[in-house]
Amino acid sequence: MKILFISRAYPPVLGGIENQNYGIAHALSEITPTRIIANKLGKKNLPFFLPWVALKSFFVIPKYDVVLIGDGILSPLAVLWKTFFRKKKYISIVHGLDITFAHKKSFLGKVYRSVNIPSLKKLDRLIMVGRETIAEAQKLGIPEEKCEFVPNGFDMNEIISKDNGKDLEKLLGIDLGGKKVIFRGGRFTKHKGVEWFIRNVMTKLPENYLLVAAGGGIARKTAGDENYYPKCEKAVKDLGMRNRVKLMLNLPRPQMKILFNVCDLYISPNIKVHGSLEGFGITAIEAAACRRVVLAADLEGLRDAVKDGQNGFLLEPEKADIWEKKIKKILSDDDFRKKFGEKASQFTLENYSWDKIARRYLEVIEKT
Repeated sequence: MKILFISRAYPPVLGGIENQNYGIAHALSEITPTRIIANKLGKKNLPFFLPWVALKSFFVIPKYDVVLIGDGILSPLAVLWKTFFRKKKYISIVHGLDITFAHKKSFLGKVYRSVNIPSLKKLDRLIMVGRETIAEAQKLGIPEEKCEFVPNGFDMNEIISKDNGKDLEKLLGIDLGGKKVIFRGGRFTKHKGVEWFIRNVMTKLPENYLLVAAGGGIARKTAGDENYYPKCEKAVKDLGMRNRVKLMLNLPRPQMKILFNVCDLYISPNIKVHGSLEGFGITAIEAAACRRVVLAADLEGLRDAVKDGQNGFLLEPEKADIWEKKIKKILSDDDFRKKFGEKASQFTLENYSWDKIARRYLEVIEKT
């Protein structure tokens, strides 16, 4: 099976889709002939990349059996190629934002709804990163039988490190003696729940509990979710919590890995936001792989990433008292955290490593 993988979002640019596209592309290349054509220069390069890849693919597609695109943005191009090369199969990975963007009331949202959604319907198969994404896709008229759920994966060798408490103290620039570090990684958007957690849960936790939220920012002119970093900053200022909450914007991957491997607890306190969706929750998987206890909202794609009692715990969203009690209980028992962390890491390795996920992708591709 010869696969042509095309991605408009790819490292070294940081982001969930970028990391996912890189992971699956390289994992597939280990088990079947796979060529990767990717935009490595970010969104600013899309006006140049899209017409270039549209033309280049006409010369490349005849050599391959399947065209796999990294997300729904490229679906109109896939329909174009399908018109000329009908015997090939065209498959798209579909993330949460690929579906929720159709609900945006902006001009680009309307264009996406009228062009990209119909294009996705015309492809041969859609690999959805979460079951909730399939449910939302059906509301837009995408047939359920065209969708296949395959979760995201992770690279065990890439995420796990030997960093220690001294490394974390150096990164944060503070003495962590007697403190418990709670970490939340991911983009600063409303549905990730960082602002909600600061205002509603951190105020209930002991003074020695430190929250570190780190992840990518969102440019002002970028279509999609609103940048919530300024509102998180305002929450910290309003509550006088500069000594208890650290917000770290666009933190490089090596520094993120320190937090994943050394923090005392990892949280994904997502909240329900109309027009936004957590497609999967890869950072929860990465934290569990690093032997951290993970607390996640029982919501959307986080249910596919976190299996309650196996590699983390699911908590009712936006219930501050429940989060407060669970956090205090977990952080008061060092022995439990160590034992559960070992169990969570093993479960995650057995179910979400890229080599296993790539074989599930290949099964779907071969069946298609």
